[in-house]
Amino acid sequence: MAEAGRTERVKEPPTLELVLKRNPVERLKREKSPLSMLAELPALIATGYADVEEEDLVRLKWWGIYHDKPKVGTFMLRIKLPAGRITPEQLRAVGELSNEHGRGAGELTTRQTIQLHYLELGSLPSVFDRLRSVGLTTVGACGDAVRNLTGCPVAGLAHDELFDVTALQDEVTALFYGNPDYSDLPRKHKISISACAHRCNAPEINCISLVGAIRNGQPGFAVLVGGGLSSVPRIARDLGVWIRVDEALPVLRALLDAWKEDLRYRVSRVKARLKFMVDDYGPEGMRAEVERRLGYALPDYTLEPLDREPADHMGTEPEHDPRLSTVGAPVHLGLISGDQMIEVAELAQAHGRDVRVTRQQNLVVTGVGDVDTVAVALGEIGFPVDANRLRSNAIGCTGEPHCNFAVAETKSRLHGLVEHLETRFGNEVSELRLHLDGCPHACGQHWVGDLGFQGTTVRDAEGKRRQAYDVLLRGALGPRAAIGRPVFRRVPTEELDETVELLIAAWLEGREHRESFRSYCDRTSDDELGVLIGREPARSRRDSVPEEEAA
Repeated sequence: MAEAGRTERVKEPPTLELVLKRNPVERLKREKSPLSMLAELPALIATGYADVEEEDLVRLKWWGIYHDKPKVGTFMLRIKLPAGRITPEQLRAVGELSNEHGRGAGELTTRQTIQLHYLELGSLPSVFDRLRSVGLTTVGACGDAVRNLTGCPVAGLAHDELFDVTALQDEVTALFYGNPDYSDLPRKHKISISACAHRCNAPEINCISLVGAIRNGQPGFAVLVGGGLSSVPRIARDLGVWIRVDEALPVLRALLDAWKEDLRYRVSRVKARLKFMVDDYGPEGMRAEVERRLGYALPDYTLEPLDREPADHMGTEPEHDPRLSTVGAPVHLGLISGDQMIEVAELAQAHGRDVRVTRQQNLVVTGVGDVDTVAVALGEIGFPVDANRLRSNAIGCTGEPHCNFAVAETKSRLHGLVEHLETRFGNEVSELRLHLDGCPHACGQHWVGDLGFQGTTVRDAEGKRRQAYDVLLRGALGPRAAIGRPVFRRVPTEELDETVELLIAAWLEGREHRESFRSYCDRTSDDELGVLIGREPARSRRDSVPEEEAA
C-alpha cells in the first residue's frame, strides 16, 4: 500500500488554475468567503428567496443551512454541540426556536448535533441572534470545514473513562470552529476525540480520531486516520503513534494542513476527503508527513483492539461521584419536538446537570440523583428508558421528507421495520443495530450496521419505479470493525419486512451458543442466506460496491 502511495505522490501536482477550472465549489469559495454570509442575510431577505443566487445558497451551508425538500423556501439548520453537550438553558432555547420558527420539528443526528427544519429565510437573523445569546453556534456545521466534534456523550462523568477529555475538546472547537484557516478545506472534515473505555464514538469512521490510551501511566492518544463512509467507505487506519494530550492540537493541525495544502485533493469533489489521501500515502506516509511538520519523531504505538461491543450509554450508569448517575433514553429515529426539548431541559434543570446527545441519536440526562423520578419523567415526555434496545440502536438518516438526496423513505420506513420486528421477536432482537439511509451519502451509517439498508429504486412489471432497498450484512464497529456489503439488492419496500424477518428467524434458529447476528452471517455464505430466505443474493463485490464517492 505504501509503495502504491509513493507512486501516486510523484505525479505532477495540479495547478490552482486546473483546480478552479474543474471544481466550481473551489471557485465559489474564492470569489466570496462563505463565512461572510451572515452579514449578507438582510440583503438576501430583501431580495426574496426566489431571486437569491444559487451560489449564495451554497455558501450558506457554511452556517449549517440546507434546503429542505422541496426547494420552496424553507431550510434545515444544524446546530453544533461539541461531543453532544448542551445545557438546559441552551436546549430550552433550541426548543423554543423550533416552536416559533420551525413548526416544532427537530431531530438528533449521528454527529451529536440538533437539526431544525422549516425555517424561512426571514427568520434566520432572529434564530442566529438567539443561538448566539446562549452560546451556541452553527458555523461549519456544513460546508468545507471542520464539522461538529464528536466524542463520548458522558465524557468527564463516566466512572470508567480513561481520563477526562472535555478540556481538550473545548480547545479543539475553539481553534477550528469558524476559523478561516480551516473553513476552506477540500471538503468536510470529521474529528472525534474520546477516552471512553467502550469507544462509543465510532472512531473507526472519522477522518481523524484521537483514541484515549494510557502509556507508561501517562494519558494520551492513539491516532486513527482516513475513516469515512459515503459511497467509498473506509475503516480508519492506525497511524502507529502515541501522542501526549498537549500534542493533540499540533497533530490535528499537521494532518489538516497536509491535506488542505495539497491541490491533488481539490481537483475533484468526489475525491476530496482525507481518506483518499490516506489511500495514496498509506499510514506510514501520513505519519512521516506529521512528524516532518512537528519537527520530531513520535513514539511507536499500536492501539489494542476493543475487547467488547461499543457502549450506547442508555439506561442508568454511575458517574465519578457515586451519588450521581447518567440516565440515557432512546429518542426513536432521533425525532424530537420543540415541546419535548423544552420538557427535557426543564427536567435536567430540576433534577440533573445537563443533557448529552449520543451518536445513536438518543439523549442522556447527567448529574441525576433521583434516578427513578427522572426515568419516569422521560417516559412521560415520550422517551421511555426501558424501551426495547432495538429502538436505541436503530439509526435513520434525515431522508424523506426533508432531504433532497433521498430516493426512498427513511425514518418512517425504519419505524415500520422496527415495530414489525418488535412484534415478531420481542427482546430477542434487542441488541441488533439497524441503520437505514435514503441515498449513498450514508448519514445513517448503513455500512456499519448489523443490518444496513440503502434506499434505491426498482421497476415493477409495468416499468414503473418503486422504492426499494439494498440490504447490507457483516458491517460492524468495535472489536471486528468492518464495512458491510450489499448482499440483497433492490428489495421492494413492501417486501423488506418479510426479508429481514426471514434473515433474523434463520439466525435465531441456526445460531450456535447464542452467537451474534454478525457472527452467524460471517460463517454463512451469501448463497446459503439466499436459500434460507428465498431471495437471490448479489453476485459480486464489483456489482455491489460503488467505485466513486457521491458528489
